[in-house]
Amino acid sequence: MNSRRIMAAVMVIVMLAALTGCVGKEDTQTRKKNKVVEIPMILTVDSSTGNKNEEEVVERFNRAYKGKYHIDVDWVMETEEEYRKNLKRMNVTDELPAIITDLRMLPSFYQMMIKKGRIEDLTPYINEDQEWKDMIEPSVMESVREEDGKIYLGPVSTAAFACSGVFWNRELFEQAGISRFPETWEEFWECCEKLKAAGITPLALHTEGTAWAAMLLATAEVAGSEEGAAFMKQLYPDTYQNEPGLEIAGTLKKLFQYTTQDALHNDFDVAHDNFVAGNAAMIPNGYWMIDQIPEEMQKKVCFSTFPENKLIGSPETFGWAVVSTYSEKVKKGAVEFLKFRTKLNKEQKEELLNSSTRQEGTLLDDYLKAYTGNPQIVPNYQVKWHSLLQEDVLGECLAELAQGKITEQEFTQAEDESIRQFEEEQ
Repeated sequence: MNSRRIMAAVMVIVMLAALTGCVGKEDTQTRKKNKVVEIPMILTVDSSTGNKNEEEVVERFNRAYKGKYHIDVDWVMETEEEYRKNLKRMNVTDELPAIITDLRMLPSFYQMMIKKGRIEDLTPYINEDQEWKDMIEPSVMESVREEDGKIYLGPVSTAAFACSGVFWNRELFEQAGISRFPETWEEFWECCEKLKAAGITPLALHTEGTAWAAMLLATAEVAGSEEGAAFMKQLYPDTYQNEPGLEIAGTLKKLFQYTTQDALHNDFDVAHDNFVAGNAAMIPNGYWMIDQIPEEMQKKVCFSTFPENKLIGSPETFGWAVVSTYSEKVKKGAVEFLKFRTKLNKEQKEELLNSSTRQEGTLLDDYLKAYTGNPQIVPNYQVKWHSLLQEDVLGECLAELAQGKITEQEFTQAEDESIRQFEEEQ
């Protein structure tokens, strides 16, 4: 009797195991059939605010394509400069994510990635998708198109969010008796003197990380002349020992007379923190900084074009690339994500420029007025000058120039020496 019960129990267990096995096999097959394509990506977390950069577009895409595609983000606490340097390391070790940002901020590295076939040619995808093409402003399309007509960077829709000007603290200006932002460069330097005389540091600057803030001001000013504007349009200038090059050096040296003591040998995050803390009255930067300014401070911060109604724009720097070594499924999903991003960017522009939803008197409204006020758009030096100059020479020599250890002529000589070194490395 006991043996029969044992036997029956065994049979039940066997049958249950078989059934479980069938169900398990079916579930596995279902998962394989409905397997979500994971698209790896690396994005940064803003160290000053703790905000995850580009979080909205990622979350919205993942919701829209749930069950089909999923952007798998590795969020890293790095500065933009650190992220860009790590791109080079990851390329060597073949650890690049499927989608990479900021590639156009590294001109020589970007060209190398094209030559070695490391990033996808997106031209066929865009040309065969009229909906996608129609979303992209002509100026943006032109900015991402190479000389041979090919496109390797999935573009944003509009240049509206790709421009830089000057953020300034209205309260600090008023303390110095200044009622508006300077409209000419002569007024700008007078403004710096008035702020300094009132015991207020005029500018939040830095020398590391391609000296972004200081270089924005210097290159905006040089573009005021016909020769200077032509110089700023050159890709990889042959020399900096000319009138525009020396003018930029002279402006840089002068700018550092009006900044904080910790400006040398530090990156943009230090300049940002100084401005937000009220330790400096002005900081040059772009649209993206609006969200990086604490809400309680936004009421006393304004945005203006550079003197003479100039903005520095570079929509190509917002283009994202797809790495070629991934599977066709992953690359297809990555391209779909780039199109989704273009569409979202278009919707955001339409919403912001809609007069019925636009909030007058806000920092965002200041930016939109500057952008729609027919400014002269000056090219961004970071997409025109080679990486050796930006990553090595500026960080070292600009600090020496600011301290008076080298002259403007010696500064431009160092720039020219970096051209020769760069050409030898190529």
